Amino acid sequence: MPQSEQWSRIGREILFSARTELYMSLPFLDAAVSSLAITEGYDTPTLATDLNHLYYSGAWLAQQYERGRTNVNRAYLHTVFHCLLRHPAKAHGRDRALWDLACDVAVESIIDALDYRCLAAGHPSVRRQNLYRRLREALPVLTAEAVYRQFRRDRLSSYDCAALARVFAVDDHALWPEEGDDEQEKQWQRRAERTQTAMETVFSNQAAGGEAVREQLAVSTRGTVDYRAFLRRFTALREEVAIDADAFDYGYYAYGLRHFGNMPLIEPLETRETRKIEDLVIAIDTSMSTSGELVRSFLSYTYTLLQDRESFFRHINLRILQCDDQLRSDKRITNARELADYMAQFELIGQSATDFRPVFAHVDRLIAEGAFHRLRGLLYFTDGLGIYPSRRPRYDAAFLMLEGQAYPDQVPPWGIRAVLREEELTMP
Repeated sequence: MPQSEQWSRIGREILFSARTELYMSLPFLDAAVSSLAITEGYDTPTLATDLNHLYYSGAWLAQQYERGRTNVNRAYLHTVFHCLLRHPAKAHGRDRALWDLACDVAVESIIDALDYRCLAAGHPSVRRQNLYRRLREALPVLTAEAVYRQFRRDRLSSYDCAALARVFAVDDHALWPEEGDDEQEKQWQRRAERTQTAMETVFSNQAAGGEAVREQLAVSTRGTVDYRAFLRRFTALREEVAIDADAFDYGYYAYGLRHFGNMPLIEPLETRETRKIEDLVIAIDTSMSTSGELVRSFLSYTYTLLQDRESFFRHINLRILQCDDQLRSDKRITNARELADYMAQFELIGQSATDFRPVFAHVDRLIAEGAFHRLRGLLYFTDGLGIYPSRRPRYDAAFLMLEGQAYPDQVPPWGIRAVLREEELTMP
């Protein structure tokens, strides 16, 4: 038998053994662990996946197995977690090298936290521990999205990126699809939801040390929304000065021009009914969990939408509030120019704990004073952690959070929850 076939056979046996051990030790991961078909056909130096198959290097697996079978178990689980957390589909629009590193750090932080003999590899290295400690000081959950955002905020150099990759990289990401497959996405979404449910119910007593898995699955299974489309639910119907092309009959218009010279038979209508945003409140959570950079991005994107006449009326009544545990600022905006001036001088005020109640009490007072013609809703940019009002307000209240760093489950039933992608807010 040629040596390549021998390595292939050995590698396959090692992976089947690892899959069996993982299934026996972590039964809540059964749907995910058994989803990748172990196969050949792609020359990888380690492990690789296209979300349907698991490709392998037999020689590399044999080397890892010689050092200890837990290395193989960890590598197998590393690749499965990438799929379960849908890291490949989220790579679009991101710096690929930095995103690969962030995904590896997020996955390895989960595996290092799992208390199972089949995954035990001694204590994490000092470099790993130092990075975990630094990231956890700034991030509530080490999701790939949050880690990627933090690395960008830290302006991680290419040298540091390469050095950390040597510490955290395990598998080969070259086969990650550049464009997501909807059906494939739905399948891994269902597996993630099934795993999360299993950890919280049937296998809850066997999910030792699995808090990191539950947290990341809870974040990854939440869908994101299109902010522009989301804003449409806060529109109001009003007449606006403009030609209503749909209500105008060009046949009669042309008939008048032909028979009466330059006198059209019917003049175009000068108003039309449109749905746009008129009265709106935007509240900014200025607690320690919110960065000024992200708030500016959020306001900048809102400003871009404000310039779009299809979204907002020419004259609006927009209030921008800043609040941590008390109201810090209230700015009234009536047009795009005022918003641009506000953004140019914007400064985040607060940085204390989060209490949502002062904002709602203030808005209620403004309504009582007649500050709004018809307030459709309030948008609260936050991470979701804080003290909420006990009663539902008279207007819609939406809590906007960033993907990978959000707690929509904390929002009361009367609140609208919306998770946004950071890339949407920072798009040119």
